[in-house]
Amino acid sequence: MNFIWAITSRFIVSLIFLIGIFSLLFKKKSLDSILLILIGFSAGGLAGGAFLHILPESLEHCPDVTAVLLYVIYGFIIFFFLERYLYWRHCHDANCNVHPFTYLNLIGGSIHNFSDGLIIGATFFAGVNLGIVATLAIIFHEIPREIGDFGVLLYGGFSRSKALFYNFITALTSVAGTLIGYILADKVKGFSCVILPIAAGGFIYIAACDLIPEIHKQTDMRKSNLSMVAFLAGIFLMYLAKSVHHH
Repeated sequence: MNFIWAITSRFIVSLIFLIGIFSLLFKKKSLDSILLILIGFSAGGLAGGAFLHILPESLEHCPDVTAVLLYVIYGFIIFFFLERYLYWRHCHDANCNVHPFTYLNLIGGSIHNFSDGLIIGATFFAGVNLGIVATLAIIFHEIPREIGDFGVLLYGGFSRSKALFYNFITALTSVAGTLIGYILADKVKGFSCVILPIAAGGFIYIAACDLIPEIHKQTDMRKSNLSMVAFLAGIFLMYLAKSVHHH
């Protein structure tokens, strides 16, 4: 049953690739405001998911606390490496021209989606509630990322239909990751004690190094305050999920 939950959740996340097309319906100024709120909510959701759900689960079921914390650091480093050398930019601007290498962006996106799939597969094996929390945290992050990716592909010369198609193909790599993550968690002893804290480290990296700096860049105090409220709302949602789970 957990396996069905994992695959279903991953397909739902994969459908987020369609969000890119909706970004075309908004004017740039409106889109920037929406994105900033989404980024704040994403940062809160990822941080809350890591500290309130994934880390406590890891520490509860894995006997070596030092090893768990080391894997959190490894996760932080791995995501830093992936972004620095494979997924060259983390741009939320539709006109991002820092690294307009569209095919490299697709390769990096595929690896990113595959790693997300591993996390979803392993967390659902550990428990449906933990899997749902991890899926929600990934969805929060995927929405602004998919909008950014869609903009980069259009900027790189892709047509709208081609950009959507390639985004969909990269999204499918996450399904393979989910299958492998679930199987490894089932077959390899101690796999969950490795992948879960690594996932927590990755979530913390994305929140702290990618998303929160985007909020700090905002000079408009009203927009900045809205994104801060969204950040706190993301954390509160994860806290609420924790409370519901324990009751």
